[in-house]
Amino acid sequence: MTATVTVAVPATTANCGAGFDSLGMACNLYNHLTLTLSPGESLIIEGTGEGSDNIPHTRQNLIVRCVEQLLAAVGDKRRGIAIKFDNRIPLSRGLGSSSAAIVSGLYAANCLVEKPLSKQELLSLATAIEGHPDNVAPALFGGCTIAYMADGKANCLVYQPKQEVILVAAVPNFHLSTKKAREALPAAVPFGDAVYNASRSALLVGALLSGESAFLADALGDRLHQPYRAHLIPGMEAVFAAAKQAGADGAVISGAGPTLMAFVTAGAAVAERVGEAMSAAFAKTGASTTIHRLSIDTQGVRRA
Repeated sequence: MTATVTVAVPATTANCGAGFDSLGMACNLYNHLTLTLSPGESLIIEGTGEGSDNIPHTRQNLIVRCVEQLLAAVGDKRRGIAIKFDNRIPLSRGLGSSSAAIVSGLYAANCLVEKPLSKQELLSLATAIEGHPDNVAPALFGGCTIAYMADGKANCLVYQPKQEVILVAAVPNFHLSTKKAREALPAAVPFGDAVYNASRSALLVGALLSGESAFLADALGDRLHQPYRAHLIPGMEAVFAAAKQAGADGAVISGAGPTLMAFVTAGAAVAERVGEAMSAAFAKTGASTTIHRLSIDTQGVRRA
């Protein structure tokens, strides 16, 4: 039996400063995937948009692998797979492109099986594939997420900010692999830095839940990963400073980078100025940028 579904999956920003490998947010920038399952062994892969020229058209394709893993998990024997994607999330830029591929493949396949898994079960599968839950959690559930591991299983708490937050993403014209960004991190950090991050991570969640935006400037600080990755993103501190001077509450590396993300609670006009300031600061390093002014997606992956 042939069955088809189309799903939309949001971009995500993870870490959010101090919340390394735990805090994440879904953003209103989407990839769309149409999946068709059928009997037989056929494989068709078509796509447009970001990275479409470089994505494998074999069963090594990440979306195809995730579809096959979901089918295997529920005992579905279908091997005929056709996918058609339209990508708007930049690849290897710190906006959750790999998590979007994983979640879209798992969720689309899950929509087409007889006994679908819960989103919690999908979170466990997605985390096992991705290696950490901070991006896959908001891609699945939407909103802001606090993801953590307990007894070897991924879990997350989902919440929505009390006050509107505009996320201004400055996406430079160069890639940065997650592997390279992780290799820049030290094996251990000073105890004081760990305390600093614990307080800032808690403060960020509290500020967003309470709407007390005055605390965001302090809450977006980090000592665990950003100082060690700064050399991989030329001009990072200057872009952060430009964003704050233009009216942002603060700015952080989005995921592993190189996208830099400013948080703005002062409205759309300020967000536009912040984007222009971040672009100008990046330009001084020779990097051109694409600016996205994003809101927080509250739904996560869904049928389109």
